[in-house]
Amino acid sequence: MKPLLLLTAAALLTASAASAQTSSDSVAAPANPLTTYGFVDGYYGYDFKHAATNQRPGFLYSHNRQNEFTVNNAVIGLRYDNGQVRGALGLHAGTYVSANYAAEDQVLKLLYEAYAGFRPFKKAWLDVGIFGSHIGFESALSKDNWTLTRSLMAENSPYYEAGARLTYEVSPKLTLTGLVLNGWQNIRENNQAKAVGTQIQWKPTDKLLINSSTFYGNEQPQDSVRRRRYFHDFYVSYAATDRLSLALVFDVGKQESEQRGSEADTWHTGAVFVRYKLADKWTAAARAEYYNADRGVLISTISPVAAATDFKVQAASLNLDYAPTSNVTVRVEGRTFHGRQPFLTDRNGNPTRNYGNLTSSIALAF
Repeated sequence: MKPLLLLTAAALLTASAASAQTSSDSVAAPANPLTTYGFVDGYYGYDFKHAATNQRPGFLYSHNRQNEFTVNNAVIGLRYDNGQVRGALGLHAGTYVSANYAAEDQVLKLLYEAYAGFRPFKKAWLDVGIFGSHIGFESALSKDNWTLTRSLMAENSPYYEAGARLTYEVSPKLTLTGLVLNGWQNIRENNQAKAVGTQIQWKPTDKLLINSSTFYGNEQPQDSVRRRRYFHDFYVSYAATDRLSLALVFDVGKQESEQRGSEADTWHTGAVFVRYKLADKWTAAARAEYYNADRGVLISTISPVAAATDFKVQAASLNLDYAPTSNVTVRVEGRTFHGRQPFLTDRNGNPTRNYGNLTSSIALAF
């Protein structure tokens, strides 16, 4: 039986059991089940050492333009949740959408989220449609992230997914999620092979959050040799004090090579985040990270060839935020990259191992 049918059948079976619950077990409906939301992130960036173009390196998807005033992401949407049924419809546009949704159909790339769901039983939700990724510490909206730009691991793992999602709240401290997906960040199915994913979120205390997410699937086009992909994302965040917060993120993945029996291509990447509240309206954050990928798997190409070079880059960034009101954030970030071997071409057409940029943003959320 197909994974989607298994997931749906499980939800329907639990729904029949839920019918025996007493009225005291029902979930209270919110006062206003229908809400609106919006977000606009206008930015300007400048690159210090890169080809003479307005396009930043191809492995960057958020805030990926330089020497240009533009919008990274503008989102408007509706959400409905009455405690038993929920859904969302959000539309978006911006340079992030142009870069990250380039392979999607023209109409579908306008969808930030579009899903419908219900409670098969009290502590669970079953959603089907397009929704945010279950992978990663950083999201598509900069307001939710500690730093303005995204880490290399966030840029090269899913921001969005399409499929079915079953979420179960074991307790207020532990949530389990299982997913059947069209693939690794694609709305349209590209090879008729479904992928699966899991997520465990554990919050033992109000200050500590531990997350484990997995992905398994074949992400090659229909007419290509199958290369199964195995991936695990782990992160932990800790609020050490009212001012100081820390986070550690580590991803590791393997993808089969083009020849059966050959060694799989492996990538692993890690990042450390530190955020400190300087004053009532001022916050600083720093990030140190690395990204290692055999033959540039995933970050350079999903189908590496034998002659492809490894991608090994380290990066660091420093971020300063000013929040004049609760729904507006002004941000400036400096970032530098260093590779073990050349990974970019500079303004003079020469290979380079170093690259740096500045990015500034004013973001409004409502």
